[in-house]
Amino acid sequence: MRTFQLLLRSGLTVTAAAALPLALTAGTAGAASGISVSTTGTTVSVTTSACSQNRTTGVWGTGSLLTSSQGSFAEGRKATLAGTSVSQSTAWTNVTPGTYTIIVMCQNVSTPAGTQSVIVSRSTTPTATASPTRGVMGGLGGATKDYGPLTLAAGGGLVTVGVLATAWFLRRRAKPYRL
Repeated sequence: MRTFQLLLRSGLTVTAAAALPLALTAGTAGAASGISVSTTGTTVSVTTSACSQNRTTGVWGTGSLLTSSQGSFAEGRKATLAGTSVSQSTAWTNVTPGTYTIIVMCQNVSTPAGTQSVIVSRSTTPTATASPTRGVMGGLGGATKDYGPLTLAAGGGLVTVGVLATAWFLRRRAKPYRL
């Protein structure tokens, strides 16, 4: 009976360890790519790779530069995205110093590709601060960097080896007369 319980526990542990890399991969696959904002003097530019081109109009999407008193995408200073399937960008010139929010909406998509706050100062030193679009995502650790499938597979392999070594150790401990 004891052997059966030990095998059942170790079997559940192995199953959970095997499912862990799949769960980690699935969580990062659905993440949005977002936007990247930079300032140079009085010019604010935004770059994204999240949009796809509308085949009929040829438009990638629109960016909106909002001041602190503006609350919606429609109220902001709009600029059309231009670029390729790899990267789209737009820029606003003659932006007065202050704090702004940039929102990028892709063509035919109801949710923003990304939102980011930026501070335009009198100096030419670029200063940008990111604001989370879905709140603080604490506990995800390195979720902001894509390590790729090879790294995730190597980590999953190490977890599997650790689980198998633990099961082997517990099995040997259950029968002390074995060498």
